[in-house]
Amino acid sequence: MTHHHDGDSPLSYGTHLSYGSAHEHGAHHATDHTDTDETSDPAQFWDGVYQEKEKRWSGNPNAQLVAEATELAPGTALDLGCGEGADAIWLAQHGWTVTAVDVSAVALERAAVHGTEAGTSNISWQQRDLALWRPEEQFDLVSSHFLHSPMFSWRDALSSAAGAVAEHGTLLVVGHHPAGLAPWSAHKDMQDKFFTPEDAVDALTAGPGRWRINVADSRERLVTGPEGQQAAVVDSVLRATRTSAD
Repeated sequence: MTHHHDGDSPLSYGTHLSYGSAHEHGAHHATDHTDTDETSDPAQFWDGVYQEKEKRWSGNPNAQLVAEATELAPGTALDLGCGEGADAIWLAQHGWTVTAVDVSAVALERAAVHGTEAGTSNISWQQRDLALWRPEEQFDLVSSHFLHSPMFSWRDALSSAAGAVAEHGTLLVVGHHPAGLAPWSAHKDMQDKFFTPEDAVDALTAGPGRWRINVADSRERLVTGPEGQQAAVVDSVLRATRTSAD
């Protein structure tokens, strides 16, 4: 199954890992910056990344969010690493009450403007360091897209997301497949930052709670590179329903 990327303009190409017309969630993508390590101030770092461009992402929701959430009954949603807000706005426009979280104040300022322009009033924009923050409440949907970070592991990100899902709620986690990076990617030596659907299922089911796996899939989509070249990349997609908190 092939899913095309959201948008046409290569807004995200550069320091971020997203290819082509960038994914909306950029606040925790792995980057090429050599000064990024576990001691970096994530808020300061990602503010700088966003300040490099007036618009970093395409403004369109992530394709896998649209594919997997369209048929869900709306309720409360948590958007982790919301970036400039496209996913949160899409959810709000489809009836969800959204808590949208990012570490970058610059990204959140842009997201709030975009939300106002879109006429959405059911989004709470919150600045949080996702390496440290754990939500106190639980949600009907927790959405996490491309949280590949040099500052914490994808397993930690998945665990945090899973812990925020209410009983009978939905977890949607999407990431870059380690075997499906673009030919021009500078991140092929960072395989530990990426995961397969099987990796995600194993990590989820090894943690707390009981889950029904609805989707564990590898999906291709076309992206455009820095010189206009096209290639297929692969997304790892996990959607699961929390059947019990035990």
